[in-house]
Amino acid sequence: MKLLNCCKRICTATTSAMLGVSLAVSTYAQAPKHYEATIESLNQHPLPQWFDDAKLGIFIHWGLYSVPGWAPLEKVDFTKPDFLKFNPYAEWYYNTVRIDGSPTQAYNREHYGADHDYYSFTETFNSESKRWNPDIWAKVFKDAGAKYVVLTTKHHEGFTLWPSSIPNPKLPAARQHASRDLVGDLTSSVRKQGLKMGLYYSGGLDWTFVPGPIAGPTDFEKAKPQSEAYGKYADAHYRELIELYHPSVLWNDIDYPKSGHPMELQAEYYNAVPDGIVDDRFGIKHSDYTTPEYSTLKDINPKKWEECRGLGQSFGYNRAEGEAQTIASDKLIYLLVDIVSKNGNLLLDVGPEADGTIPAVQLDRLKALGAWLGQNGDAIYGTHPWTRAEGKTSDGVDVRFTQKSSTLYATLMGEVKGPAVTVTSIKLKPGTKVRLLGYAKPLQWSQVGEDAKVMLPSSLPGKYAYVLGIEKAGVM
Repeated sequence: MKLLNCCKRICTATTSAMLGVSLAVSTYAQAPKHYEATIESLNQHPLPQWFDDAKLGIFIHWGLYSVPGWAPLEKVDFTKPDFLKFNPYAEWYYNTVRIDGSPTQAYNREHYGADHDYYSFTETFNSESKRWNPDIWAKVFKDAGAKYVVLTTKHHEGFTLWPSSIPNPKLPAARQHASRDLVGDLTSSVRKQGLKMGLYYSGGLDWTFVPGPIAGPTDFEKAKPQSEAYGKYADAHYRELIELYHPSVLWNDIDYPKSGHPMELQAEYYNAVPDGIVDDRFGIKHSDYTTPEYSTLKDINPKKWEECRGLGQSFGYNRAEGEAQTIASDKLIYLLVDIVSKNGNLLLDVGPEADGTIPAVQLDRLKALGAWLGQNGDAIYGTHPWTRAEGKTSDGVDVRFTQKSSTLYATLMGEVKGPAVTVTSIKLKPGTKVRLLGYAKPLQWSQVGEDAKVMLPSSLPGKYAYVLGIEKAGVM
């Protein structure tokens, strides 16, 4: 992942401008039939409806780093120049292990010896991943309520999860890629479940070309390979991924080599997959959406965005993480609701073990998320931001608003106390229908000044965030 983004944790947001959102969707039919490798042409690509409606995707970080599967749990001070010594991202294992004095280096020496070669994990990973069943993953992701999946095809250490025909000049032939076509197998399983399949690729870092390590913020730019050989290599990889798998998402990371051709690749991609999308990390002035990392927005953003984050502190599998490091079920649901209310999607990461086992604590969170969406998905899927995203109840419970066709949804992000809830600063016309998702009967309500007081059933359905569905025509 782009660790620099995580360190800064800064996102610039603008206030609601729903014209921009609706315009992007409505112009899809007017998109050109052929894209050229110019920013002007690429910028004519509209946001596909499927992505705007999806709201939830699953990110997967799986690779050689999943074999050791470890990173320190210490709280990192990102303002210190040596913060990377204590990097909580387990997928950065190969970088962190080479920083003298790092906890990861000590862990590696204890478990694998001082002279261990990171790329010898290839044999273990290939052996373990043979037991993996992609159909199980696809079913888990669908049951969690996800509408798309994004898999890391190559992370920063350069090992690919598909048997690429493009040789890596820096690695032995037996250690360049997975022996099994993990990308193809998962793509097939995900699409059988009716989900979209996307592919992540680390275009801007490859430690087989420029080894590093990256020990501090000033090392990032120096570590980006810019040779002609790497530009051709990355271009060829992308073309191979597009030709073989026709992904619905191209999720690049850490910019792109100056010797490469990202605009040409994006034009070729749009021409091959017209309803595909590209993220904002190619290092050019075009993207379909932005990608804050472990960071949400304060206000509604007219440009589509997607927060990416792990269920824990790491994207890759970290065996040291447990319940305490994993986002709680209620907080996860509140996070999704907040993001959607501000025109975003959540790309939620799982970090499987080398054999494809998803940790039990992560499965627990996915199950809770799926159960909540099963009851309350109408307030999430296919919705758009309202005139404002945030509100409060008279008891101080946060409220988030979304809307779809004739309904305004008010999601209560906290415990509801008492037989009624009062949503402040919302006026309803007499006769307006109000319902509670998951409950069959209409609710009684009354207007108390500027606030709407809604009577609740004695037994509330489901758990966590309760959703009021309000007839939109009745909102003043």
